[in-house]
Amino acid sequence: MKALIVCVSVSHGNTRKIADVMGQVLQARVVEPEQVDIAELADYDLIGFGSGIFFQAFHPRLRQFVRSLPEAERGRAFVFSTSGFPPVFRPFVRLVERKGFEVADTFSCRALDTMPPFKLVGGVNKDRPNAEDLAAAHAFAEGLRSRAETATRAR
Repeated sequence: MKALIVCVSVSHGNTRKIADVMGQVLQARVVEPEQVDIAELADYDLIGFGSGIFFQAFHPRLRQFVRSLPEAERGRAFVFSTSGFPPVFRPFVRLVERKGFEVADTFSCRALDTMPPFKLVGGVNKDRPNAEDLAAAHAFAEGLRSRAETATRAR
């Protein structure tokens, strides 16, 4: 299985920590949207899309990247995020699906959030992502890998 993770991590590097753990399990490159050659997406069996959540939405750079993709029949994908509060996945998942991906699963964990008004108190979730969150990301990626390998053997 060949995997790629497209990640935007701008505030505290939290999303990149999660992406790196998943990338190790999936043996996937972790790249920013600007580093992706759209033509090469067809070479991957699984593509992850992730960012921090900003005002209840995935980062604008990631949303714009997905919007820029031509609609085509594509492979499997997964969506992940880090956020101060539970994210709203559905709008972004629908966008990814409209571009031809089958979204296999989603993952989220809490992370340091210093957006206003939380900045006044030094942020929320100051100790996150923690070892437990990284272990959960690892287990999530193992599940993705296992399901992908099973599907490949079934063909």
